[in-house]
Amino acid sequence: MSNKITQLFNIKHPIIQAGMIWNSGWKLASAASNSGILGLIGAGSMYPDVLREHIQKCKKATDKPFGVNVPMLYPNIEEIMNIIVEEEVKIVFTSAGNPKTWTKWLQDKGITVVHVVSSVKFALKAQAAGVDAIVAEGFEAGGHNGRDETTTLTLIPMVREQLQIPLIAAGGIATGKAMLACMVLGADGVQVGSRFVASIESSAHQAFKQVVVDTKEGDTQLTLKELAPVRLVKNKFYQQLEALYKTSPTPEQLKELLGRARAKKGMFEGDLDDGELEIGQIAGLIHDIKPVAEIVKDMVAEFDVAKSNVGQL
Repeated sequence: MSNKITQLFNIKHPIIQAGMIWNSGWKLASAASNSGILGLIGAGSMYPDVLREHIQKCKKATDKPFGVNVPMLYPNIEEIMNIIVEEEVKIVFTSAGNPKTWTKWLQDKGITVVHVVSSVKFALKAQAAGVDAIVAEGFEAGGHNGRDETTTLTLIPMVREQLQIPLIAAGGIATGKAMLACMVLGADGVQVGSRFVASIESSAHQAFKQVVVDTKEGDTQLTLKELAPVRLVKNKFYQQLEALYKTSPTPEQLKELLGRARAKKGMFEGDLDDGELEIGQIAGLIHDIKPVAEIVKDMVAEFDVAKSNVGQL
């Protein structure tokens, strides 16, 4: 299938493997790219030297295009961006910050820039900043999320109505049918996160991968809106948060409970009680841990069947 997204990134299928903290190292990104989609290394959980190592390993593991996802609130952002340029990465997905800050600087160095947003307003700001494409992410998504709680089903057509540049849908997409639905609504491609967490090549801890498989409808919740909204599995840490909320806590009290490295503790080290377990609502539809190549093959096959069936409705 060839369209604006496959042409923009020089990939076979218009699917992007999301850059997720503690889940998407070089093994996942290279496996995704080798499967004909765009793999992304998640820089948000990496020190600069670790990111450089992952980029170098990814280049050895694939000759296909891959990119790096960079949350722009990252403290060492300048060092991170310089490493990306030095290592000749040609695709950068930015999030959590003002796209004006880095877009032109990166594009002047021949890098394609995509920005992740959760609203029409920020999609238009990113377009005005000159990005090459937008990821519009509904609040079903795992991890850090939009405050407006706009679902993918409503966000995609609203963004499409006002956007002139290529649009990638994200949030609640783990199947070929969901991919088709998003493209019918106006997306040119999809970004998939949670489904790839439950893959062999994901850098997530095996215990967390199993949690994703075991998660049912209603087992995740968006919380911590006062700091940065995040969707979590309802574990012991989440229950502690809920108890604290009953006391009308200040943001400082929430920060104190959250502490440092809680996401690493949960997703990377496998502490299922005290860790922060970030996953999307679609986890309720993920029932196994498979190789990336198999996930992509299944998604594309389901997309093709669903697309041919649509004509019979």
